[in-house]
Amino acid sequence: MNTLPCCYGIIPCRYGSTRFKGKPLADIMGRPMFWHVYDRASQCKDLTRVVLATDDDRIFSEAEELGVPVEMTRNDHPSGSDRVLEAAKKIGVHANDIVINIQGDEPALDHKVLTKLITPFADKKVQVTTPVRKMEPEEKDNHDRVKVVFNKDHKALYFSRSLIPFSRDKKPIDIFFHIGIYAFRMKTLKKFVEMGPGYIERIERLEQLRLLENSIPIHVVETEYKSVGVDREKDISEVEKIIKENLALMKRLKKYLPK
Repeated sequence: MNTLPCCYGIIPCRYGSTRFKGKPLADIMGRPMFWHVYDRASQCKDLTRVVLATDDDRIFSEAEELGVPVEMTRNDHPSGSDRVLEAAKKIGVHANDIVINIQGDEPALDHKVLTKLITPFADKKVQVTTPVRKMEPEEKDNHDRVKVVFNKDHKALYFSRSLIPFSRDKKPIDIFFHIGIYAFRMKTLKKFVEMGPGYIERIERLEQLRLLENSIPIHVVETEYKSVGVDREKDISEVEKIIKENLALMKRLKKYLPK
């Protein structure tokens, strides 16, 4: 019987966001955004350790002050995946261990989606996992919502900003969109970074296509999780509402838990 290796959650936090500079330090209910992501991820009991990976002294200092494990990384990484790899090396992740690249701008993260990503790795052939969810009709024309098609074994066939599959007969069909969280075996993450961007990846500007271009299968897991990221300052009010609703729900549930 296959067992799971050690699992690490790494949260890349870059200060210089184009649309929202200093985003990881944005105040959400009295704490910086990165703290909320860390707190949510840490609730996943399947993770051996959760670590912040940053390139900025301000984020590093704030993380240390709040007791959040943090690693300082280079400031010239081309992507979050490169930053995650550097941090994973620093904390001594082994080749077959699992590394989850947890987006640093999802303070309302549901930790249950992380468990869904980890579970398939009980099969030693699985190298990469990522979550998908059925789209609402009004989302289908949004090019920021990346669509995905996959086979009966839940292996991704293609990701695109365009609508896929196209219903030629205009029959209603299920469309799935990709949620940008990835779990890699460490050796596969290393290979992914070393390969560099692929031809189709550069066209669609979707780094997961690098894996498919190089015949590395991506196992998709279906979830009901609704990803809510913070791209701009105006998005904070929406995530604060979600966090407050979740806190209120937990308080109600505690009434029914055994003492």
